[in-house]
Amino acid sequence: MDLPLPVIAGDNRPEPVLLLRPSRQTVPLVFASPHSGRCYPPEFLAESRLDALSVRRSEDSFVDELFAAAPDHGAPLVAATFPRVYCDANREAWELDPAMFDGPLPPWVNTASPRVGAGLGTVARIVASGEPVYRSRLSFSAVEARIQRCWHPYHAALGRLIAETKAQFGACLLIDCHSMPTHPVHGAAAPDIVLGDAHGTACAPRAVRLIEEVLGGFGYRVRRNDPYAGGYVTRHYGRPREQVHVLQIELARGLYMNEAAIERSPGMVRLRADLTRLIARLARTDWSLLRN
Repeated sequence: MDLPLPVIAGDNRPEPVLLLRPSRQTVPLVFASPHSGRCYPPEFLAESRLDALSVRRSEDSFVDELFAAAPDHGAPLVAATFPRVYCDANREAWELDPAMFDGPLPPWVNTASPRVGAGLGTVARIVASGEPVYRSRLSFSAVEARIQRCWHPYHAALGRLIAETKAQFGACLLIDCHSMPTHPVHGAAAPDIVLGDAHGTACAPRAVRLIEEVLGGFGYRVRRNDPYAGGYVTRHYGRPREQVHVLQIELARGLYMNEAAIERSPGMVRLRADLTRLIARLARTDWSLLRN
């Protein structure tokens, strides 16, 4: 059983990015998990007004584990170790809410994005359940250091993987791995999995269709772009005309975890096995279709 406590990173805190490479990359695939990190710095916990369970509500818990087989099939996996509520790698670097700070922000900061308005900028004002994170206002210098320490190394690693993959294979397909809360849906069954390709602009349609068919064949209810069409990573890196394709995968947390307790459920075994089968299927695919 998982304790409902955050993993507190002290003097021996890990590097902000975990990079798992195969002994030799054999496929033009990269897997990324920007929101599964759970190493909470003590100074952040001291600033937070949330208890140990509530502070974890924004995690895509265990998603890195669900896709852990990627290196066994010739594809690298990159994962943030820092938590989303501390620094969100699926945002622009500087989407910040001025109301959170004890002084004015530099004019180049993006203070007007819809994510900032919702309280979910690069440094979040609230957790996913809507509760405010901080006891008091923050200094920009501390947040600037946080973004430099976390966001930039993550995107440096991700960008490097994409460039290396494209150079080796002529194209790259990035699978951006996430989880979503289970929401009741009126008049229709809630999806198990949502595939986001920014409404057809971030990924080759044939790649999306293949993944949709494989997951549907496993018995999952799969939907495209509703309610998640893809975040910053999908829209920033997804450039099919340049042979870089990005598909965001959102997994319903009820499939594999107890959402209230943030614990793995028995369904974790099945979902991880099915995602390993998906990865194996993708590894056998002729990805020359990405270069067309």
